[in-house]
Amino acid sequence: MEFKVVINDTKTGKSYQQNIDSEKFIGKKIKEKVDGSILGLAGYELQITGGSDSAGFPMRSDIEGSGRKKALLSGGIGVKISRKGMKKRKTVRGNTISVNTAQVNLKVIKPGSKHLQDIFKKPEEGKE
Repeated sequence: MEFKVVINDTKTGKSYQQNIDSEKFIGKKIKEKVDGSILGLAGYELQITGGSDSAGFPMRSDIEGSGRKKALLSGGIGVKISRKGMKKRKTVRGNTISVNTAQVNLKVIKPGSKHLQDIFKKPEEGKE
């Protein structure tokens, strides 16, 4: 199973993307901690903050399971409320990562010895 992983460095405010082909994320839930060595980031500790499925439906931490649900929401991820007291029924995905998950969002809790900027450095183009 291939995931797009977005890693947010909370100190610099930058995000880094990486595609991984691993099943180690399946069954994990939002707010769980993950060892960075799964992604090749030795010494890093990461926390799952969310994600979305292949159709773009966002994951919510307050909905159990991994399937899509039509929830009546009054705010938060996946819904935009325009006036006080308004609620909307929106389709969202549960808080567990499954094979239908396309993107997983992570944030750095404990940094490693090497900076993320150095690890994800793009090779300079046009150098002759």
